[in-house]
This record gives sequence, C-alpha cells and structure tokens, in this order.
Amino acid sequence: MKFGIAFANIVTFTQHEGLVTLAQSAEAAGFESLWTIEHVIYPEGYESQYPYDPSGKMMADASTPMPDPLIWLAFVAAATTELRLGTGILILPQRNPVILAKELATLDSLSGGRVELGIGVGWLKEEFDALGVSWPRRGARTDEYIEAMRALWDGDHASYHGEFVDFTDVSSNPKPARGRVPVHIGGHSRAAAERAGRLGDGFFPGKGDITELVDIVRQTAADHGRDPASIEITYGDAELMSVPGPEKVEELAAIGVDRVIVPSFIFLGNPAEDLAAFGEKMIAPVNG
Repeated sequence: MKFGIAFANIVTFTQHEGLVTLAQSAEAAGFESLWTIEHVIYPEGYESQYPYDPSGKMMADASTPMPDPLIWLAFVAAATTELRLGTGILILPQRNPVILAKELATLDSLSGGRVELGIGVGWLKEEFDALGVSWPRRGARTDEYIEAMRALWDGDHASYHGEFVDFTDVSSNPKPARGRVPVHIGGHSRAAAERAGRLGDGFFPGKGDITELVDIVRQTAADHGRDPASIEITYGDAELMSVPGPEKVEELAAIGVDRVIVPSFIFLGNPAEDLAAFGEKMIAPVNG
C-alpha cells in the first residue's frame, strides 16, 4: 500500500522551513507522496457549499495562506529525491491548458518524472466569477483540457480542435519524463467516477461510498475498452483524519485502493518525530 499526505501545503508547511521538514521527514518515514490543495483566491461571504465539511465552509479565512500548488511542489522536488508530487486537487477548468501543460511537463522533467496531477471541476462558483471563467459546462471543459494537454505531451506538431480548446501544429517542450503526467480525477460524484473511468489514470474521491465509487470507475472503464485495473485508486475520508489502523488499510486494499491518504495536520505537533513514528507503526508493518 502506498501512503500519501493530503493538505500538504497548509499552516506551518506553507513556508520554506516547514515545507522542507515535512517533505524530507515524510520521505524518510516511507511516505510515497505529498498532495496539495488549491484556491487562487478566497471570496469573502461565499455562498457555495464546501462539500467536505458539515458546515459547508472551508477551514480557512481571508488571511489563510494557500500557496500555488505547482510552485510549492517545485520546492518539494528540490528538497527530496523520490517523493511524488501530487495536486489534490488542482482546479483544471480555471487554468489555460496549453500553459498548464508546459508547467506540468517542466516540473515533471526537472523532478525526474514525479508529478501526479489530481484535478477537479471545482465547487466554489465565486472563485470562477472572480477569475472570469465560465461556471456552466465546467465538466465538459475539464474533459477537453485533459485531452488537449495529452495531445501536447504526446508529440510535437500537435493539433486539437474542440469547443473550448483549438490549436493546430504546435509543439510544447520539454515533454514529461514518462511521456505523460498521470491524471487523477478528484470528486465523489457519479460524474467524477465516470470521468475517471473514461479519461483518468487514477481516481481520488474525498468522501463517499468507496466500494460503490470504485465499481463505477471499473465498469465505466470496461465500457470504454479500458483496463479497469490500470486506474489507480487514492482514498482518504473522514475515518482517516487520524492515524488509520492496519485493519482499515487492509479493508481498503481489498476494495482496490492503491494509496491511502492521511492529512498533514495530524503531524503539526512535532512533524519530524510524528512522521517517523507513523512510518514505524504503520507504513513499515503494512508494507513489510
């Protein structure tokens, strides 16, 4: 089982010293990956419902630092050698896919192929409004952006013609170290699970019935002529907001989960010691 850390770029880990401590201690403890959050801005008085807390609000306010995930992960890459660099998630329809393809390929190339692109369609309408990005049809926009970025990664003289993206005979270099950056579809809805089955290299739900969601991913993949087993499942829900026991990890593995995610804030007390203890008590015994 792979172990990752979610909400990595928050609180004391937003600054360089805390970031380096988290990243290097996590790598030494046997963690495989760090996963960031993303919001470009914090819209005061937003009415959109945050789906991952009963209050419907983020655990943040106007002064909360939310570093850009790709720049933050570039610092992680420079401070580590093997730790994978995950966005959990990046709000894809808010980005220019041609520019994003270059940014991701650059980070992947420089880090030796360590980028994992977790993406979502977004839930915060007020943020879309502030950025001047259309809220309707953001799901269709997301699908096209994935396809367009892959076209740029797959070779030079690329062309793509869609409703939201259109280019002919263009080249973007460097290319990702492994040919493509893996795309993990975030979200807990049926639409997200189906998108993962159709287009994703992975699926990363933040809550929901994981057994049902994995079944939807696998069935959709099979319906589209894809190998269901090739889609990596990453999971961490409310039950994993503390240290999970081996029995829970085994249960998730039996369902088909490939990576268990735990939150960074359980390591806020003494990151280096707490991460080392987690590695000894959980990662080493589970992975032998």
